[in-house]
Amino acid sequence: MSEERKRSGENGQDRIIAEARKNRELREQGYREQALKLFPPVCGQCGREFEGKKLRELTVHHKNHNHDDNPPDGSNWELLCIYCHDNEHQKHQLEGTSAPDSERAVPATHKAFADLEKMIKQKKS
Repeated sequence: MSEERKRSGENGQDRIIAEARKNRELREQGYREQALKLFPPVCGQCGREFEGKKLRELTVHHKNHNHDDNPPDGSNWELLCIYCHDNEHQKHQLEGTSAPDSERAVPATHKAFADLEKMIKQKKS
């Protein structure tokens, strides 16, 4: 393949990627603005309130994880802070894996201070 063809192919690919990113940003800006008008600026999980410059830390989470599902009533959205949003996506990624479940955690059987009284008595004598 000639250098000229290779460069034009790369430029075309770069253009397509840039256009896709621009479209995504425009789409996100649209539903973010809608969500901020519909819901109070509070994280739906941790309850933190946001205002002013901190408002940028509040994100729109798609409940069904489909970013193209943006109903005008906001029924597929919830506002989450960046930390809770990240946590929500981690949980979604771990679904169906053999990750440990906090409800099934085995209680600890080791007793770190079991012989403490005995050791103190030995040290005193």
